[in-house]
Amino acid sequence: MTRRAPIPDTVTLHVPFRVVKRGGRKEMRMPDGAVQPRRTDSTLVKALTRAFRWKRMLESGEFANIAELAAREAMAPSYMTRVLRLTLLAPHIVEAILDGTQGLEVTLAMALEPFPIEWDDQPASFKLGIDMP
Repeated sequence: MTRRAPIPDTVTLHVPFRVVKRGGRKEMRMPDGAVQPRRTDSTLVKALTRAFRWKRMLESGEFANIAELAAREAMAPSYMTRVLRLTLLAPHIVEAILDGTQGLEVTLAMALEPFPIEWDDQPASFKLGIDMP
């Protein structure tokens, strides 16, 4: 049998991080170069889901216009219009949001801001740093 060093009672571990607010929640942000785990933004995913559901309801003729649908959903037509714009996102951006790889700077508030309709111009607006596939 070999003799081992005694196990200490306490171990101190230093992990550099900072706490940032994101969508009303506090989140740990790791230093540059650290691998961040994938994490889907449930608020953003929920908005995308709503947008595509509302679009389908309007296209099917279930509702005649946005005002009628907004009244049923008990929300402001202007907000619904901004959320509906998410259906104009390039497929690879929608996929990044659903996969949780869109980056921490992409929040619902940022996504509801005006963005280019052309898919080629969207990655720059969403700070994805990728070209169109």
